[in-house]
Amino acid sequence: MKVFRVVVLLALVSLPLNGAHAHKLILSVYPAGKMIEGEVGFSNGEMADSVTVEISDSDGNQLGQAVTDAEGFFTFEPTKAVRHVFRSDLGAGHIAQGILYEEDLPAHLKPKSSAPAKKPKSNSTSSVSQELSEQLREMIAEEVRREIKPLKKELASYKEKNDFQSILGGLGYILGLFGLAFYLLARRKLKDNQNAD
Repeated sequence: MKVFRVVVLLALVSLPLNGAHAHKLILSVYPAGKMIEGEVGFSNGEMADSVTVEISDSDGNQLGQAVTDAEGFFTFEPTKAVRHVFRSDLGAGHIAQGILYEEDLPAHLKPKSSAPAKKPKSNSTSSVSQELSEQLREMIAEEVRREIKPLKKELASYKEKNDFQSILGGLGYILGLFGLAFYLLARRKLKDNQNAD
């Protein structure tokens, strides 16, 4: 009967590990044109719907807020060239946080180089092609961002599921529990043998 209690106790001790692993949060942010895009979700691929994301600088000064859509995505338009800290409280002590550093901000917030600006050509064809080139660049960047979104989500989910260190840790935990059970059984058997003599 004592062995049964030890096995039940070991099973109960191992339950919280599975629950804690399922609730690991992911908050990722990246520049997208003049905006910052991000997503909030769980490591199992489930996204956080309609949650508020608070944005502040590194000193804790509030820069703004955003709300995730049904797919866990949000956008924010930065106005200052400072580090942006994104934080979302999903309740029950689950807080996701992500940081976008100054050097990763959208290009319009980065300081301009000190090189002298080139004089615009008087040729109207050149200015039209330059404008088209800028529009084309923005369209291509937008399409690439749209295509990369699902890949980022899949990569984060895959990385979380196949974290080699977690696998080794889980195996070590299981072996430790079996070792403890065998130790208790051996101790009991030794005690029984001593009482029999």
